[in-house]
Amino acid sequence: MLIIWALIFCLALYILIKAADYFTEAAEKIGLNLKISPFIIGVTVVAIGTSLPELATSLAAVFNGQSQIVAANALGSNITNILLIIGICALYAGVLKVKHTIINLDLPWLVAATGLITVILWDQQVTMGEGIIAIVAYLAYAWYLIKVQRHEAGGAEGFIPGQDIPASREKRHHHRLKKLKFNWHLTFYLIISVVAIYFAADWTVRAIISIAAILKVPSSIAVMIGIGVGTSLPELIVSLIAVKKKQYEIALGNIFGSNIFNALMVLGIPALFGTLTVDDHTFSVGIPFLAGATLIYVISIMFKKIDRWEGSLYLAVYALFIAKLLGLF
Repeated sequence: MLIIWALIFCLALYILIKAADYFTEAAEKIGLNLKISPFIIGVTVVAIGTSLPELATSLAAVFNGQSQIVAANALGSNITNILLIIGICALYAGVLKVKHTIINLDLPWLVAATGLITVILWDQQVTMGEGIIAIVAYLAYAWYLIKVQRHEAGGAEGFIPGQDIPASREKRHHHRLKKLKFNWHLTFYLIISVVAIYFAADWTVRAIISIAAILKVPSSIAVMIGIGVGTSLPELIVSLIAVKKKQYEIALGNIFGSNIFNALMVLGIPALFGTLTVDDHTFSVGIPFLAGATLIYVISIMFKKIDRWEGSLYLAVYALFIAKLLGLF
């Protein structure tokens, strides 16, 4: 049975990640067709899309009466994003260079978000009121990013490349018809991807609960390891591609955005459906390691680069995290 549930978990997680990709791509194109600023789309649709697997599995956990999984999911993903993904990227690149924009813009919000969820989780529960606070904090973060971008862009954020190309009346009419048909296809893909996300997230949670029961370990441990690594794979791929192109700010910014969303929205939105509980393993292991990982990350960023030896340190701390979860020390 363990092998069967492991296969179901891998298949469901794969479908979940792919469906989230299709959702993000379709929603992004619909936004561009509606002439919404590419930056605003990035702050909203793309940011949500990269963390959609975490959000979907957390909601599925709540609907399956397993609310203790939510905090384990958010914390496990954030720890994995920092220690495993940044560690691998630093080893691959040799050195990750950090720009002032990340230090001045993203770093304070990451620290604030981590501090906020630490306070929220301190009584080992997340109430609806605390969930609303977390959601409002994320909306403030998104508003701040949009405000900064508009200031830097000088009000040109509504420009869509190619929209001012001259065309005859017939060509414009043909373009509108083509565009309308394209939008219907995008809408169809959007709906199908949402349905796929729902069922894939549900079976991902069912599988991880069954695997934890067979192995006789708390479900939160299985979530922090299994779902934490699985749902962080998109971030790993995006970051490695960016590192290969020497676009280090994209690789690091990807982790910042994902962690802030996980901390605030992946915890906040499920709390709207009822109080979330936090089990002892998530509280005693997840919170200290998240705080420690964030602290290491902050120190590295402040020195404006992450060297290969620091990447090795990140991976060593992640191995320590896994060992602690498994009770090896």
